[in-house]
Amino acid sequence: MQDQQLMQRAIDLSCFGLGKTFPNPIVGAVIADKDGQIIGEGFHQGAEHAEVLAIKDAGEIPEGARLFVTLEPCNHIGKTPPCTDAIIKSGIKNVIYAVTDPNPIAAGGAVKLREAGIKIESGLLAKSAEVINQDWLSKLANNRPRFIWKIASTLDGKVAAADGSSKWITSSDARADVAKMRSQADAILTSTKTVITDNPTLTSKGTGKNPHRIVMGISEIDPAAKILNNDAPTELIKSQEISSLIEFVNQAGFNRVLVESGPILGSALLAAGIIDEVILYLAPTIFGSGTNSIADIGIKNISDRLDLTLISNEVIESDLKLTYQIPAKVNAGVK
Repeated sequence: MQDQQLMQRAIDLSCFGLGKTFPNPIVGAVIADKDGQIIGEGFHQGAEHAEVLAIKDAGEIPEGARLFVTLEPCNHIGKTPPCTDAIIKSGIKNVIYAVTDPNPIAAGGAVKLREAGIKIESGLLAKSAEVINQDWLSKLANNRPRFIWKIASTLDGKVAAADGSSKWITSSDARADVAKMRSQADAILTSTKTVITDNPTLTSKGTGKNPHRIVMGISEIDPAAKILNNDAPTELIKSQEISSLIEFVNQAGFNRVLVESGPILGSALLAAGIIDEVILYLAPTIFGSGTNSIADIGIKNISDRLDLTLISNEVIESDLKLTYQIPAKVNAGVK
């Protein structure tokens, strides 16, 4: 295998750690022999780091073996010893990593490895690795988790009919896709109004790990509400202040928060510049009246409109899944 293929394999492996590693990043690692054949693999999933798992998977390290890893190996003692120590001890003499670690606490891995006589290369498929690890990188840059707002809407932009009913707008396959997305999030945020109206469980429906659940608002919810069951931890934030939310998610160390609420909370976060990505599931149906997917965010004329960047589109059964990024310079300008 070529170097780019080996790094791409490490990037693909890192994705299996989504929702499992906070407050740490997702990382994938591959060890190849001198002929480019993979002899060891690993990905961080909350305990031992990817490099250590790949070394264990490889067993004996042959001469000429190379380590491909998506993030610069760490050089500090956290939950585990430094990865640099394990790499040096393994006998690997060539390390290729994609992204330089921006966290000052863990940085310095490349320097230590070089000092140990290990050849270091960096930047291979860096852009791809940054996209995959954007939750953690965004958290470091913005001092808060990355927020993704999921919306399921009709063609005419309604999330509920005139009588308030909303189950189900999208297809079963689209809902299964949402369940998978939940398993990749560290936490799901909803509102007390959504809990009172829909009584959701907000779990991954058996597709993977259940994320933490956050309910925000000042209304009282039923003590028997499904979201208070034992499927996952649930935090009640009895406030409408976004600062209270940010304080909690930062203390928890979450990398990604998935917003599954009605338009009031989601729009408030959007207007405050907190939403980083919108995932819209568009169903081929029309209500004509009902609840709009987005509430008033203070835009009064067309020149102040909020333009999003389309990242991907996918047809899921009869629905269209559209993923949009909110450009930072636009996001910061929302009133």
